[in-house]
Amino acid sequence: MSNLSFDDRDGTIWHDGEMIQWRDSKVHVLSHALHYGSSVFEGIRVYGGNIFKLTEHSERLVESAKILGFKIPYTVEEIDAATQKVVDENNIVDGYIRPVAWRGSEMMGVSAQQNTIHLAIAAWEWPSYFDPEARMKGIRLDRAEYRRPDPRTAPSKSKAAGLYMICTLSKHAAEAKGYHDALMLDWEGRVAEATGANVFFINKDGEIHTPLADCFLDGITRRTVIDLAKARGYQIIERRIMPEEMGDFEECFLTGTAAEVTPVAEIGEFTFTPGEMSRQLVEDYDRTVRGQALEATSAA
Repeated sequence: MSNLSFDDRDGTIWHDGEMIQWRDSKVHVLSHALHYGSSVFEGIRVYGGNIFKLTEHSERLVESAKILGFKIPYTVEEIDAATQKVVDENNIVDGYIRPVAWRGSEMMGVSAQQNTIHLAIAAWEWPSYFDPEARMKGIRLDRAEYRRPDPRTAPSKSKAAGLYMICTLSKHAAEAKGYHDALMLDWEGRVAEATGANVFFINKDGEIHTPLADCFLDGITRRTVIDLAKARGYQIIERRIMPEEMGDFEECFLTGTAAEVTPVAEIGEFTFTPGEMSRQLVEDYDRTVRGQALEATSAA
């Protein structure tokens, strides 16, 4: 990924219904979202010029805002069209898209009933989140200090910006110790997810186990990989997993829009050996996203 600062690039951003120059897309310092976290976002990938599962992401963006108590002033269809326009105008072939919606600056306080709701969509070229060669070697995860909150205390079904504060803290702490990422537990001390990706484990019997998505997002990539695994005849078991159980698993991998399917070699004191099942799902996912792109290209 480019080292250019994200506020100083060439290109255009869709901002409140208009395509504007990248550097002109500004938010006021007294925006409610900056002070109180009233913002929701999506991360979407582009493969071969085709946007993968765009409508699912747009639907989740709208639902995330609804959970936070505000309505994005555009329909799912309008968001889809705007996203496609951003990709086309910026000539994105393989990249990443970031839609974000937020409360503006009309009111400054906990209550912000009269604030305007804004929406912006940006896209940029972006290859795999983790180095391709490193993927099958498996990445290293630390154990995070912070836990995913009890869903009775936070809107865990919303992709809300504020919920990622502890993810940033956890990832920074892991990177400072030489790890790639961190595994987070839930509020009761059970395995939850990585800082921005869902987690799966494979046991010696070839069963794939993954935590119940009850206090974190049931990721779009997570659901895609579950479908791919079932199509292969693999058994998927969604259940509560205690940390000590990680020693019973032979393989582990993460899934996410950015991470795609990335095998894991280590989580704290537990080690895993990326094997054939992980490799098969990496390849199946790559074929799925690239295959959709090829179909879209040939249809054009």
